[in-house]
Amino acid sequence: MRRGIILGGVVLTLVFALMASACGSKKSSSSSTSGGGGGGGATALPASSCGPLYYQGSGKPTYIIPSDLPLQGSGRTQTIQMTDAIKYILKNANFKAGKYAVGYQSCDDSTAQAGKWASSKCSANGNAYAQDKSVIGVIGTFNSGCAEIIIPILNRVAGGPMGMVSPANTYVGLTHSGPGTVAGEPQKYYPTGKRNYIRMVAADDYQGAADASFMQQQGAKKVFILNDKEAYGLGVATDTKNSAAKLGLNVVGFTAWDPKASSYEALATRIKQSGADWVFLGGLICENGAKLISDMKAGIPGVKLLAPDGFSDFTANGASGVGMYVTVAGEPPEKLTGAGADFVKNFGAQVGTAVNPYSTYAAQAMAVLLDAIAKSDGTRASVNNNLLHTKVTDGILGTFTINSNGDTTRNPVTVYQQVGTGKSGTGKTFKVEVPPASLVAAA
Repeated sequence: MRRGIILGGVVLTLVFALMASACGSKKSSSSSTSGGGGGGGATALPASSCGPLYYQGSGKPTYIIPSDLPLQGSGRTQTIQMTDAIKYILKNANFKAGKYAVGYQSCDDSTAQAGKWASSKCSANGNAYAQDKSVIGVIGTFNSGCAEIIIPILNRVAGGPMGMVSPANTYVGLTHSGPGTVAGEPQKYYPTGKRNYIRMVAADDYQGAADASFMQQQGAKKVFILNDKEAYGLGVATDTKNSAAKLGLNVVGFTAWDPKASSYEALATRIKQSGADWVFLGGLICENGAKLISDMKAGIPGVKLLAPDGFSDFTANGASGVGMYVTVAGEPPEKLTGAGADFVKNFGAQVGTAVNPYSTYAAQAMAVLLDAIAKSDGTRASVNNNLLHTKVTDGILGTFTINSNGDTTRNPVTVYQQVGTGKSGTGKTFKVEVPPASLVAAA
């Protein structure tokens, strides 16, 4: 049974209970290219960072879309499912964007040694995308710090700028200035003076406002705010602190945790002595987050933990994560309607597990990029210009537009509560927050 829907302007045919397909340049007569754009001569990105070319059609695709995500480390369950979501959308578009044949490669910006994204990999990947004339646009990154490296590389490419669509970056300074940003942001990421980056998720000024508002609603008396010293972690922690101050919450501490520490018992003791009843963990699970959660729970009996989307891979948070709250920008998968509900149902049947919130964002990112390519004249600059004028009606994430900064106009934030651990770990929707503009401005 097939059902035709429109996702971000691209007509896709969703196949119920679609089985996963192997990667590679396997030919299929049912999805062969025809007309303009067919039988291209794309050159695959290097295997040192990228997986095999995923394409089913005659010859080679005209263009390649790579995704840039960390595929090693504690959060890999989440990011691997995101790549599956991207492939799902491309397969159901029959590997076409309008008249152009399109293939996909999943690229890794992490290292086994670091267990997370690495600046050297982000730089190498960005340069590989820029130099490969087959690459027409990029989906990524997951981590805002990596985006800071890749955006300006793509901004300067020949025939560009080259557009980049992030399903996950939330650091404010990538697109606009604010209290949690540093001098020169966001202009320093766009050396040509023209923007080439959009994101599908709300920025951290929305998430920080939602985090502070939620803790106040839950009766927080004293809040201690931690960060992992990364651009994203420090940014969202600062946004939460500023919003908490606006609401009159008592912030009794603001400090960083050392991701390389073997124990956080001393930090837990310090927080306990402050009288904090809530602790906000501003950062990433891959920054020794599971150990941090465990030591906070053990050292501060009864404490409530709240973390941003950097902890949204519930399979990685550990047993101590049960009961903690995690916020993620956007609607929860089960509340999506129309095209979004269809995607969650059918993609969920394919992967055989709960659909991670970021998989819906990754799917929407691919749909938006395919639409921009379909409307283009086949140049990087044209695709980028279309991305900056994105308007989606009844897409996977609903109806939204992208403003001149590259931000989405749809900005709900969902609060999840973790249930289960390990492979069965997941987040149960607790509530959806839509912070008022006045509180977002204060963040």
